[in-house]
Amino acid sequence: MSTTQTIERFPLEERPAEIPVLDESELLDAYSHAVITAAERVSPAVVNIEAHGERGRGGSGSGFVLTPDGYVMTNSHVVHGVSRLTVTTADGRSQSADLVGEDPFTDLAILRVHASTALPRVALGDSQRVRVGQLAIAIGNPLGFQASVTAGVVSALGRSLRSGSGRLIDNVIQTDAALNPGNSGGPLVNSRGEVIGVNTAVILPAQGICFAIAVNTASWVASRLIQTGRVRRSSIGVGGQNVVVPRRLQLLHGAPEIAVLVVHVEPDSPASRAGLREGDLILSLDSAPVSGIDDLHRLLTEERVGAPTPIAVLRRGERQELTITPGEARPGK
Repeated sequence: MSTTQTIERFPLEERPAEIPVLDESELLDAYSHAVITAAERVSPAVVNIEAHGERGRGGSGSGFVLTPDGYVMTNSHVVHGVSRLTVTTADGRSQSADLVGEDPFTDLAILRVHASTALPRVALGDSQRVRVGQLAIAIGNPLGFQASVTAGVVSALGRSLRSGSGRLIDNVIQTDAALNPGNSGGPLVNSRGEVIGVNTAVILPAQGICFAIAVNTASWVASRLIQTGRVRRSSIGVGGQNVVVPRRLQLLHGAPEIAVLVVHVEPDSPASRAGLREGDLILSLDSAPVSGIDDLHRLLTEERVGAPTPIAVLRRGERQELTITPGEARPGK
């Protein structure tokens, strides 16, 4: 065979046809179309929040309009402890806002903007219907850039995230949609433009690990804050730490593997009035096992405020049944 012979890659009749030239609308795939549609629906309801503190110190974040009459949701850490708030809507109007209430336990807050006209609002989805792998779109104001959009997927569901108050926030959505400073408080939406979460945190050393408070939690908190300006939870007034219960005591008293060791009892607290002492191990509350401090927090709900409740403790190896009447929790306690 001659070394100059040309080798045909395809027979003439099988050669691929020329790629047709398509216009821009035809080049948009389903993914791009979903992101564009969701962003166009939601962006008009996303706001920038400037928080002004003492001596000019403050910060900025994002939020989104829940109702046409100006209720706005954001993160508690964006607005906590500031003296003045300014909200800038998507059309460029800036106006002052009032803090209606905040819930540091879930890192959520509600503001009220007294707008002269009805504001565009978001549509809320259902976080129970969210699935791992589905499209997730974050909209906010990172570094002050209005209505910036990033997209990714829902990476995991049912995560727990510790709030600034020390309590765990349950059922948190993990996503790889990029969040940056200023995204806090903005919406995480699905392909239909429905809010599925409130963007709240980033794992700084990692890439693509971001978190949002599930919208069902946010909706419940928002309704309480709009109605009463606060979310009630119960507290018993102890400081504790998780400890392993000796196997012998587990078998003897039906104790959990992990219990809460009481290391401090606040004076004149529900715990002191019930007779709890430093060194006690809390085993259960209202017959529900307490396998650590986070379990205790989950059991201390609004319904328990002022309600006498049985609590089981181990004291010097002996099980004791006491009755405690939780009070209302305050942020930081």
